[in-house]
Amino acid sequence: MKNTATFMLAAAFIGATVFSACHSDKKTDTSTTTASSTSPLVNGTGRIAYVDIDTLEANYTYLKNKKDQFKKRQQDVDAELQRSAQQLQNDAAAFQKKYQEGKMTQSEGEAAQKRLAQMQQSLETRKQVLTEQLLKEQDDFNKDLQRRLDKFLEEYNKDKHYDYILSYSQGGSILFANKELNITPDVIKGMNELPVENSDTTKKNK
Repeated sequence: MKNTATFMLAAAFIGATVFSACHSDKKTDTSTTTASSTSPLVNGTGRIAYVDIDTLEANYTYLKNKKDQFKKRQQDVDAELQRSAQQLQNDAAAFQKKYQEGKMTQSEGEAAQKRLAQMQQSLETRKQVLTEQLLKEQDDFNKDLQRRLDKFLEEYNKDKHYDYILSYSQGGSILFANKELNITPDVIKGMNELPVENSDTTKKNK
């Protein structure tokens, strides 16, 4: 019964926090005086910037703290399931020893087997509940991250007037990015300065 629960939170974080391309404020700026040398036009038709997701993940304090909380949450779940599995294994061994020594009646043996089966079922049910809970907490958190980024970029773009703000990461679909288009430092600084709302996504199911 060892290694009863295996959760892929880290992998899910990687997939979910690589945010999708963000189409920002659709209002284009027709005044040439608002154009910036760090925000070049693409074929004269639109202004583009990008956010380096790898750098954002490594430096966004809220995200790093939540990753640590999820890691601790996963460890607590694993420990609980391991304790239950060990108890089941111990009880099963004790039953087998007592049965082989002829120290229980047939009715006692049947009752013990029924109890062990119930313990096994309870363990499987608990494992499923905790797994689904962790996945939901993780999904809620990833949606919250997306919401925070979208909200920040919408506000950030009010005076930047980008037509597109793309996500960039090593191994992603964008093979090359001009560093002059990188607004990641602004995003990290701005998002780290935002107040952190009280989140209940990692609350344990008691």
